[in-house]
This record gives sequence, C-alpha cells and structure tokens, in this order.
Amino acid sequence: MAETRLTSLSVTGFRNYASCQLDIAASNVLLLGPNGAGKTNLLEAISMLAPGRGLRRARGEHLPYVAGGTLSWAVASCISIADETYRIGTGVPADSDTGQRIMRRDEETVSQSDIGRLFSASWITPSMDGIFTDSPGTRRRFLDRQVIAFDAAHIGRTNRYEKMLRERNALLAERRGDAAWFTAIEASLAAAAVAVTAARQSLITDLNAEAGAGWHGFPGVRLTLEGEVEGWLDTMSALDAEDRFIAVAAARRQAGDMTLPGPHASDLTAVHTTTGTPAHLASTGQQKAMLIGVILAHARMQARRLRRPPVLLLDDVVAHLDTDRRTALFEAVTIVGGQSWFSGTDREDFAGLTAQTISVSTDGTTARLLPAEGRT
Repeated sequence: MAETRLTSLSVTGFRNYASCQLDIAASNVLLLGPNGAGKTNLLEAISMLAPGRGLRRARGEHLPYVAGGTLSWAVASCISIADETYRIGTGVPADSDTGQRIMRRDEETVSQSDIGRLFSASWITPSMDGIFTDSPGTRRRFLDRQVIAFDAAHIGRTNRYEKMLRERNALLAERRGDAAWFTAIEASLAAAAVAVTAARQSLITDLNAEAGAGWHGFPGVRLTLEGEVEGWLDTMSALDAEDRFIAVAAARRQAGDMTLPGPHASDLTAVHTTTGTPAHLASTGQQKAMLIGVILAHARMQARRLRRPPVLLLDDVVAHLDTDRRTALFEAVTIVGGQSWFSGTDREDFAGLTAQTISVSTDGTTARLLPAEGRT
C-alpha cells in the first residue's frame, strides 16, 4: 500500500496566515493551540489541495489574508506517494484578473479531476457532528465528496448537472426558449442525473458492505439514498430511467411546474445497524461515532482498492468521544495507514497518540514544530 503523506506545507496569504512553512516527518500530526489560534485554517488549507471547495466550502473572497488587501492566496505541499514525490498547489495568483482559483501539479496548471486522481483528503469537523440532522444538501455534498475519491470525473458530472438545471430554471422563469431547446436541455439533464445517481448508489452499496458491521469499536452504519431517480434505477435500466426523466420533465414543464426529480432532490439517511436507530434520532455522541464509522470505512476502501488511503483531517474530533473511543480512533487511523492530522486544545486529550506536534500561536499567524519531547 502506498501511503500518501504531506512532507511539507506552505501557506501564503490564506485566512489569518500571512506566511507559514512547515516540514512534516510523521504519519500523525497534532495541531495544538487555543481556540481561535488558526488550527482549523491550516486543516482547511490542506483540504483546498483536494478537489472541491474545502472543508468549509467558503466563498473565494473569504479566503485571502485580510491584511494583505488582495484576493490572491496560495497553498502548496510536497506529497510523498510510495517512492514518488510530487508538488501540488492551489490558490489565486497575484496577477489574476478573475480571482479564480487554479490547481497545479509539478508546476503545471491542471484540472481538479487531475489532482483527484493523485491526492485525496477526507475530514471531520465540528460542524459535521450534526450532519444527520442537517439539510439534505449538506448530506448530498458529503456523499459526493466520498464518490469523488473513487471517481474523479464525478465532480465534473455534478457541476454540469447543476449548471444545466440552473439554465433550465432561468429559461422557464424568464419565459424564454422553445420546445426544441427545452427538449435538448432535458435530455442532457436526464443523462447527467442518472449518471450522478448511479455513481452515488454504487458507492453506498460498497460503503454499506464495509461499514455495516462496525469496526474497531465504532458502530455499524447502513446508508440509504432516497429519491425518485433512485427508485427508478431500482426497477429499470439506466436508459429507461433517462426516458422516464425526460417524460416527467416535459409533463411538469407543460403544466407550469418548474420542479424536477434528480440528484439535487435526493436525501441520504443513515441507520445504526445494531439498534436500528435512525441517525437523526440518535444522541450527539452516537451520531459522531456513526460519522466516524463511515469515514473510517471509506478510508479503508481507498487503502484496499486504490492502494492509497486519504489524508485524514480530524478537526477537534475528540469532542463527545470518551477515553475508550479516543484510544480506538487513534489505533484505527494507524491501521488504515494514511497520514492523519488532528487538532485540539488540550494535550491530555491525545494521550496515547504518537504524533508530530505543531504548536499554533495565539495570534494565529504562526505555527511552529515542537521539539521531540513535545510529541505525545
């Protein structure tokens, strides 16, 4: 198995960091510091190296270092995969006219899909503790991130689908477009909707097989994706599901109804396999344990199938975990085999974790490696 490991991290003009340079020499990294020091910002910087909008899904104008007075920012890292070393980076160049973020690999500008075939990150943040009681959109985005890890082209399919859906809605709202134009858009929407849904369903089937029994003290979880297109694909071929989508879209449009079935309207639900308790009815601690169970199952799948586990970003993950579960988590990430980044405020919460410790200063503008005796 080829471990993916960041060996350096460079952050420039990002969030509250004017500049930060770190050399990394461990499989586990602990960011230690008080609340508000900038620990999550470093984890977010790493998440921006992967496809998507990062662990906060922040707007572009919120990312640059405020004191810099510019939209530019940059995150770069040397990553080691087996015996190979790559340099990847992302950000908004200082000479950019559009403020659009770019991705780079070994000094060449590449697509997010290109990066996704090389580097994958998965994360748990405090805002995800309530993911099973959050909006369906939040859960769909969570699921799509898991799909992208195995199918980098999924990000392009979802983007195309959302763009065509907005275009159709705008034409209907403005009363523009003729029947032939709508027919063409709806045929393209049908193909994209079925492809996105099928990719989601395929991953859920595999995740249920991996996560259903539980692992290393974390509960078993069974996921279900609910929606009209999902129901069609359970009973008919993909081509027949596309035809059904086209027929429904035309009928609703002619009736003055703008709504459509599709991946934008699906919902992801979860059940504790031992107790049968739906996740949204479980306690806060149970919900977090179920979420960790899903993330670990997904990481194990990547390690086995892709031969490269993801970089795990675990922001304040020990909250709501008792001592036994904390110990189980530290052991579990070691078994998975990838690089894991933790953040916290109290070193005692990470007793038993062997990690390179990085002290994040209270002013949030610097981070420094602690000496060897500072490791947990």
